[in-house]
Amino acid sequence: MLVSVFLKGLIAGFLIAAPVGPINVLCVRRTIVQGRIVGLVSGLGAAFADTLFGAISAFGLSFVHDLLMREKAWFGVIGAAILVVIGVRTLWGSAPKPKKEENGDPKNLIGDFTSTCILTLTNPVTVVSFLAVFSAFGVQQDEKSFADEWSVVGGVFLGATLWWLLLTMGVGLFRDKFNQRGLRWTNRVGGILILAFAAIVLLNAATG
Repeated sequence: MLVSVFLKGLIAGFLIAAPVGPINVLCVRRTIVQGRIVGLVSGLGAAFADTLFGAISAFGLSFVHDLLMREKAWFGVIGAAILVVIGVRTLWGSAPKPKKEENGDPKNLIGDFTSTCILTLTNPVTVVSFLAVFSAFGVQQDEKSFADEWSVVGGVFLGATLWWLLLTMGVGLFRDKFNQRGLRWTNRVGGILILAFAAIVLLNAATG
């Protein structure tokens, strides 16, 4: 039973993290500009937030779910505002110089982790996605014990982490191909995509 629900949680975490969105764009850009460690740490911030949402679904915390759904418009506005700031800074910021792979400043890594975590947490609709995936896999009916529920949560974290590891390692294989011109275009494309996602998030918040 533990192995079964763990695998279901792992698959759910991977599926929720994988779709292209602002966090994926942000992590790809950070991987290209700053290296795989920064990209991975940024992804782990999103994975941590996904795990919190997965826990809400796995433990059946209906009061938290109801709160997130009731205030999702405000969460959406906050998330859109953060994305606008990041998108504008990325689009109009000066093109970074190509860097060698670095370990990264611990203080900056904390900021990278926190920023993606907050962005993911301001999208409470993710908890609905977990409920849908868990329902499709029969997870809600399967876990009966406290250990089973924690197995699901652990699986969600490892599944989401696996996605970010694969993404950053894959992108990292090509980062040496980017010169100054390539990094400039990375900024432009990344900024436009992030602003586009901000508009989508704001529209969803406005329409409920």
